[in-house]
Amino acid sequence: MLEIEESVEVRVPVSVAYDQWTQFEQFPRFMEGVERIEQRTPTLTHWVTKVDGVSREFDAEITEQIPDERVAWTTVNGNVRQAGVVTFHRLDEGVTKVMLQLRHEPQGVVETVGDLLGFVQHQVRSDLKNFKKFIEERGSATGAWRGQV
Repeated sequence: MLEIEESVEVRVPVSVAYDQWTQFEQFPRFMEGVERIEQRTPTLTHWVTKVDGVSREFDAEITEQIPDERVAWTTVNGNVRQAGVVTFHRLDEGVTKVMLQLRHEPQGVVETVGDLLGFVQHQVRSDLKNFKKFIEERGSATGAWRGQV
């Protein structure tokens, strides 16, 4: 089991960073390898990914969601096994630290070798940098879901 922790500081208020993160169907705009996400229920998303030519489909269940604080999830079916939480921390007026903690279980030899070489950690870091660029250029979220799970 691989455990990753990465964070990024974004120049938007906590509410803007959080609101954008709850727009799961927008993830392909800043997450490399994510082709499509469908929000099936308030707590269930269906993911379609393609990384290094390998396509995967899986569902993720939101296990905890507290506005402006955290979103936690775990995969519930498919061929991907992971769980994670993203938290939002106000650092200063208009500056937010977005912290992602991820537990990922590699599937097969290629993923195991890739994880040993740090590919997943590099991808998480890159995706957070892309999120920073995306939300700072917009300055506002593409939508919001303020419900609590």
